[in-house]
Amino acid sequence: MQVEIKIDGSYTEPHIVIMTASVTEDIRNLLENLSEEASPVISGSKDGKIEVLEQTDLIRIYANAGKVFAVTGKGEYVLRLRLYEAEERLDARQFVRISNSEIINLKKVDHFDLNFVGTICVKLSNGTVTYVSRRYVSKIKKVLGI
Repeated sequence: MQVEIKIDGSYTEPHIVIMTASVTEDIRNLLENLSEEASPVISGSKDGKIEVLEQTDLIRIYANAGKVFAVTGKGEYVLRLRLYEAEERLDARQFVRISNSEIINLKKVDHFDLNFVGTICVKLSNGTVTYVSRRYVSKIKKVLGI
């Protein structure tokens, strides 16, 4: 794909033209990315205070004992969302569900260990070790390109 940028002071806002022989999957993805608005806000409570959580700071989001938690470098927050609602608000290019009860930030993964039979061990940047459930192994392998 070729990209060309022209600077012209007569334009008051960006003007994008796509020239292509046909609409491919890459073009669809590009259009989707260009038309996306700002990501919805995710807020969490900790120590009686509610904070807006930046998606880039999130390490993992998981459900436990009927509550949903978000883990960042600053600590663990309780969300007032269900896990599927949080998943809808997250950037699908950066976050992936690894089980029915957990979503991880791919950019916060230290490494994947494929030595386990039938599952994948994930070590996150904060030292947390978690596992991809068997149901999601093929999805993770597809995301990783293996």
